[in-house]
Amino acid sequence: MSSLRGRIVTFATLCLLGGAAWACASIMHGTSQEVGISSQPTGATITIDGQPMGVTPVAARLRRKDTHTIRITMDGYQPFEVVTTRKTSGWVWGNIVFGGLIGLVVDFSNGAAYSVKPEEIASTLASAHSNIEVRDGMLYVILVPEADPSWEKIGQLKPIR
Repeated sequence: MSSLRGRIVTFATLCLLGGAAWACASIMHGTSQEVGISSQPTGATITIDGQPMGVTPVAARLRRKDTHTIRITMDGYQPFEVVTTRKTSGWVWGNIVFGGLIGLVVDFSNGAAYSVKPEEIASTLASAHSNIEVRDGMLYVILVPEADPSWEKIGQLKPIR
C-alpha cells in the first residue's frame, strides 16, 4: 500500500512541477512585443530610441521592459513623436497561480510581465507650413494674428454679440 501511495505522491509532484514549468515558460508572452507603426502619408522615416528603424508602415519588435521614444519624420511635414509606456500584463495573474514566486521574479526581471502601450501607432503628419498640429491624439489649432497668404482658409471666427 505504501508503494502505491509513494507512486501517487511522485506522480502528483511531477504534475505540479511540470505545470509550474509550463506556466513560467508559456503563460507570459516573451520579453519583446510587436508594435505596428504607420503614418499618413506613408514612407515616413522612423527612429526608435534614436536608432533608425525604416519607413512606414513598420512592425517593430520592442523590449517590454523599457519605455521607447518613437519619432516619425518626413520632409515637408512636422515630426510626430510618442513615448511608449509599460503596463503590467494581465498574464501576471495566471503566473501567480501557475508559476508562483519564481515565475513572477523571472518575468518581472526580464520584462515579460509587461505590455508595451500603445500597441499600434498611427500618425497623421501635418504639413510643416500648417497651423494645425496633431500631438498625442489631440488636434491643436494654432491661432495667429495674420494669416500666411499660402494657407488655405477653412473657417473664420466671428465675435458673439
